[in-house]
Amino acid sequence: MLVMAQTSENPKAPAPHTGHRGAEWDELRQKHLRPPDDRPSSSARGVHHIALLCSDVEQTIAFYQGILEFPLTELFENRDYEGSTHFFFDIGNGNALAFFDFPGLDLGPYAEVLGGLHHIAISVTKERSDYLRAKLETAGVDIFFEDQTSIYFLGPDGERLELLADSLGEMYGQTVL
Repeated sequence: MLVMAQTSENPKAPAPHTGHRGAEWDELRQKHLRPPDDRPSSSARGVHHIALLCSDVEQTIAFYQGILEFPLTELFENRDYEGSTHFFFDIGNGNALAFFDFPGLDLGPYAEVLGGLHHIAISVTKERSDYLRAKLETAGVDIFFEDQTSIYFLGPDGERLELLADSLGEMYGQTVL
């Protein structure tokens, strides 16, 4: 398998694995990764929606629709919990980001747990990333990591978000899909 090395000609490519787990990752690639022409089609049609929990519906709409400009597309009662709101934002390409509020459950703050959410990476153009970065700064949202293609920040309930200026199916100039 071709691994694109990070060089001055290709600064966006991931650096080759030289750490203590490099051999393990190479073995996993060899064992499980099939070349594109030998890879079966996915059984899935795509992500219908990613659902997160929120503490405040108004605050969440103001952030995702107002600052990030993801249009709110629907809002109704959650079928699984009476009084809970289920609402959706369009994040492009037929994908939705959804939220639930669970009033009265006294949920704790965001926590990173096994099987849980680490972050959501949303593809945008470089121009849109720069524009949204300025809107985030104006709104007082801290950018906690930034490089040539990504900005990372927290949503209103501590959820980690990334705006990634790579095309869908690419990461650091390397095809991943």
